Amino acid sequence: MLLSTIQSKPTTRTFKIFQSLQGCHKGHTVEGLCELKQYFKKLGYLNYDHASYNAYKHGNDNEFDDHLESAIKAYQVNYKLNATGNLDADTVKQMMKSRCGIADVMNSNNSRSIYGIGASRYEFFLGNPKWPLSKTHLTYNFHSSVEVPLAENVRSVCVRAFQRWANVSRFTFEEVAEYYVADIEIGFHSGEHGDGNPFDGPQGTLAHASPPTDGKLHYDADEDWSTNPGPDEVDLESVTVHEIGHLLGLQHSLVPEAVMYAYFDSGMIKRKLHMDDVHGIRALYGLL
Repeated sequence: MLLSTIQSKPTTRTFKIFQSLQGCHKGHTVEGLCELKQYFKKLGYLNYDHASYNAYKHGNDNEFDDHLESAIKAYQVNYKLNATGNLDADTVKQMMKSRCGIADVMNSNNSRSIYGIGASRYEFFLGNPKWPLSKTHLTYNFHSSVEVPLAENVRSVCVRAFQRWANVSRFTFEEVAEYYVADIEIGFHSGEHGDGNPFDGPQGTLAHASPPTDGKLHYDADEDWSTNPGPDEVDLESVTVHEIGHLLGLQHSLVPEAVMYAYFDSGMIKRKLHMDDVHGIRALYGLL
């Protein structure tokens, strides 16, 4: 694995500022609401039309407007919270949890494409991008810009994580040398790292991965990663299994027990694929 000698350092604050906004609702103008708007914009719930100056202004001000209320309601519905449109305690508690950095809503009109029947609630990316049917063997290698203590464990973690998806799909996976152009590139990075989706330091966003066929999986190097997590540590293998789902074309699931659920608590181990994950990958590529 290619590693620099730069040590990982926190880059920005976490989401704790949102605690001070608890209780805010439409009509309020409070310092920090502009950052709340950026949070919901990043997750795909809020989309101001920046073609006009007024839209740009409201997208960056501290006014709790109709757009923000609608965004919060959509978020609350998605995570089975009371859909008040207000920033209540339960909503803030959900927002404070660590999660994957991929947006929940990828459609331009902020609607969601939810698939499955019964208890299945898997989703695909907008346009259903996937690897060509003729490509069943995917290669991967490692390129990091930040050194982390767990670097030597990543290879074995990835072998196990990829195998979980191989067991339920048509794919096989193989690590190749770092000088090859692999289908998938995996690495640890801190803050802004060149993909337009900067990491935010400890907690908050844990990792993100691109849909097919871009093939990028990035971990936030500032997290306290572990292969046997304590209460304040993040399980590297669980997050890797989740991000591989994105690499294969799955979006976030609405089933909390699924690997592809967006949020992930410290100390949690969730390495085994849920049937919602299995149904999703097989719906996208077909049965084995």
